[in-house]
Amino acid sequence: MQTEVPGKDAELGIALPNGRVKCTACARYCEIPEGKIGLCGVRGVVNNKLRLFVYGRVIAGHVDPIEKKPVTHYQPGSGIFSIATTGCNWLCKYCQNYDISQRRKVEGAEMTPEQVVQTAQRYGAQGIAYTYNEPSIFIEFARDCGIEAHKRGIFNIFVSNGYDTPESVNEMGRFLDCITVDFKGSGKTEFVRRYIGIPSADPIFSTLREIKKKKIHVEITDLIVPQVGDDLEQAKKLCRFVHDELGPDTPIHFLRFHPDYKMMEFGPTPVETLEKHYEVAKKEGLTYAYLGNVPGHPLEDTYCPGCNSVVVGRYGFTIDAWNLDTHNRCKTCGQQIPITGTLHKQKTRLQFIH
Repeated sequence: MQTEVPGKDAELGIALPNGRVKCTACARYCEIPEGKIGLCGVRGVVNNKLRLFVYGRVIAGHVDPIEKKPVTHYQPGSGIFSIATTGCNWLCKYCQNYDISQRRKVEGAEMTPEQVVQTAQRYGAQGIAYTYNEPSIFIEFARDCGIEAHKRGIFNIFVSNGYDTPESVNEMGRFLDCITVDFKGSGKTEFVRRYIGIPSADPIFSTLREIKKKKIHVEITDLIVPQVGDDLEQAKKLCRFVHDELGPDTPIHFLRFHPDYKMMEFGPTPVETLEKHYEVAKKEGLTYAYLGNVPGHPLEDTYCPGCNSVVVGRYGFTIDAWNLDTHNRCKTCGQQIPITGTLHKQKTRLQFIH
């Protein structure tokens, strides 16, 4: 009796003359032989075909505010049904979701794309986020969910490391509305090699150039790790890239590091370090820079570039002040603020983890 293979045939793969299959879902481009699995742990070769073993297997789901992604300039206050599968294409030593991302066993609730969208609807979510692990490794499942979501008026977000390919970005263009790309240590080569396990951050910059062509809303985050990932010159290079390639109104978030997983020897990022990164972003001409993971800090808020008044006030993931008119113009001076959508009423949250 033949055992049924879990998942579904993957589409982002190329058969090679040597009998292997080259996976094109992420920039690792794993060349996988028969019966083996790529580094991500979820894409492997069975009967000479690339297989996505986690298609339809949701390991975690959580309804929370879009600001938690963090996204501040797209559909503010909206509820997001966040889902993940097991596995990841990065090996981050500081990962807060390591139990999900570094798990190499296919597990999770069985859900069709239709059921994912129905669950989002049932709990009043306006969007679906593919997050907690790198969504490009399950791009075929995310795409099918996303296309179904659009049929129901629900938007789609990736929380991504950006270590993607032209092939995966092309798939994103079919359904994705918003993406937050998470740099770590501003993409410094020494940092990403030692603490992530990739040779360089170059593919992330290429990904962002390709995503810009797809008219997908982009926000940038940068995890600032004290001592090893807080180089201000590197942050300057990143901010200059964002300004020149994505535009000065592209939001950038500098996130406070908290010790976790295999990086318990470092303390939380000093707030003063984050503030210095904010100053770099402003000097490089970025209009909207934020600090993350520091609830109550003034730099969580959105300030009007015209009159410097607070147009959106925040405490953590909660919006506590909204000083924009119905066209998202500053009520004080009339400056147009580049925020897509109007304020949504924030609702009760649901969580399930398998």
